Amino acid sequence: MAQTVKRAYKYRFHPTPEQAEELARTFGCVRLVYNKALEERTRAYTLQGRRVSYVESSAALTAWKRTEELAFLNEVSSVPLQQALRHLQAGFANFFAKRAKYPAFKSRKKSRPGAEYTRSAFRWRDGALTLAKMDAPLDIVWSRPLPEGAEPSTVTVSKDTAGRWFVSLLVEEKVSPLPPVAASVGIDAGLNHLLTLSTGEKIANPRHERRDRRKLAKAQRALSRKATGSANRARAKLKVARVHARITDRRRDFLHKLTTRLVRENQTVVIEDLTVRTMVKNHSLARAISDASWRQMRSMLEYKAAWYGRELVVIDRFFPSSKLCSACGTVRDKTPLNVREWTCACGAAHDRDVNAAANILAAGLAER
Repeated sequence: MAQTVKRAYKYRFHPTPEQAEELARTFGCVRLVYNKALEERTRAYTLQGRRVSYVESSAALTAWKRTEELAFLNEVSSVPLQQALRHLQAGFANFFAKRAKYPAFKSRKKSRPGAEYTRSAFRWRDGALTLAKMDAPLDIVWSRPLPEGAEPSTVTVSKDTAGRWFVSLLVEEKVSPLPPVAASVGIDAGLNHLLTLSTGEKIANPRHERRDRRKLAKAQRALSRKATGSANRARAKLKVARVHARITDRRRDFLHKLTTRLVRENQTVVIEDLTVRTMVKNHSLARAISDASWRQMRSMLEYKAAWYGRELVVIDRFFPSSKLCSACGTVRDKTPLNVREWTCACGAAHDRDVNAAANILAAGLAER
């Protein structure tokens, strides 16, 4: 049975100079309001032990707009400013529920600029999107169509470090489950091979960052030679950001195609609960682990399985998948990383990764 899900469609767009100026001003105001509200909440919590509500923050924003110092906040749409307060409220809710760290201040240099517009702050007509305070619609590159009849409920505009502008349209869409299949697969994540499947298939690690490492290093060396604050340094910094953006885009595209294929071909997908945050503390492997982006892959598998009626099973991180014989169930004392093949006392010869994937699948099916 089809289910209605909220899905974001992201596109590049090319603003006019006036639109770029308006958006840059909006981004700055959003950051200022978020940081100022966070400062007020922190002060109240630290000095008085009191939690500030969204309603109080919203009232404070109204008061700020009436002051001479912050009167410029009236020049941009009020909706992105209110949304910034809602995001801060969600951040504190997650913090008090122990789901996240204490909210951090937004930095001009490190935080990605963005603004969120709800339905009252934009006009959607005949496939054209016009934001509040703008006279003309955005020049969007429609790289893929929106679902027929879709009406955006929220629009998020952002600009990345490579200077590219993006707009994300949140729509409600009906997604039908895929036809059931009999196949199930266990997945062992690695670095030499990105994934090894219980079927015996090994998926090569594209190593996106390594492929562009020389180009990235060259751009970073050029950046280091430029004078701080100069126009040349700004241009060199943009070149570095573009290399990073290329790496990120290729990695995301590869993972989308891979996870879609796994979900389409298998009714049940079983993976390990990897602690990536702990693993990257190994400085000799941190770069390779980050490039593999296992956490992003898991996230994609989770929501795609939910959309298409598949089952994703996550087994315990301490399960001895590499040391367990998938034939007889004997557990070896040690299996060093340099041992890629081994033979069990029962006579079964194992490829380390294929054996681990088979054990992961068996453990996942047993937990169902």
